Amino acid sequence: MIARVAITIADQAADDLYQIYAARLDQRGPEGPDGAEALLDALMVTIHGLADYPERGPVPPELEALGERNWRQITHAPYRVIYLLEGDAVTIALVADSRRDFASLLQKRLLSAR
Repeated sequence: MIARVAITIADQAADDLYQIYAARLDQRGPEGPDGAEALLDALMVTIHGLADYPERGPVPPELEALGERNWRQITHAPYRVIYLLEGDAVTIALVADSRRDFASLLQKRLLSAR
């Protein structure tokens, strides 16, 4: 049996999720298949799926080009979830719309924090 890993959502990633939720709430309201609640639920299912398969996400190409191999990503279109995999722990670091300038965002958020 595969051991589950612990998942932590960093404060900035929690804020990302809140901002995504708030934007969808303004656009489409809370209910319905494309409402804010459904989107947040789907993102959380995607994130918690990492507990069983943390290595399923590829290394983000923007970080791989810099030799950063501990970072991985999964998607729930159009959102990318960037996470750090260290041993038996996953830390969700960033949740953002994939249409953003990810190279700048990753540089600012992840690499400057070290």
